[in-house]
Amino acid sequence: MLDASVIIAHLDATDALHDRATALLLGVDSEDLGASPLSLAEVLVGPTRAGRLDRAVAALDQLEVTSVNLDRDAPTRLAVLRAGSSLKLPDCCVLLAAQQVHGAIATFDEALAAAARRGGLDVRDP
Repeated sequence: MLDASVIIAHLDATDALHDRATALLLGVDSEDLGASPLSLAEVLVGPTRAGRLDRAVAALDQLEVTSVNLDRDAPTRLAVLRAGSSLKLPDCCVLLAAQQVHGAIATFDEALAAAARRGGLDVRDP
């Protein structure tokens, strides 16, 4: 499960984390890449403001990043995750999506990575 920070860094060659993000994505090219709908929306905000939404969507399609739809009980599960942690709701969405698909998380956010490990999820080190 990709956190928005990894995708944003990969798509922006001027981002300080671009090389790390690109190396991470190349290292998991045999795995399915997914992101929560909220993470994907976060990724698309900057390109939308810059008038490059179509290019960003095309880049996501080229990477074959899929949107992981959250289950029907997502509001309740997200509330529990949010109330029981110091994480923001977008990070809770990453955790929940990873839990649903039993997938690993790729993030540059140490708090999110720590929460994922505490919850028994694998974290891909970028």
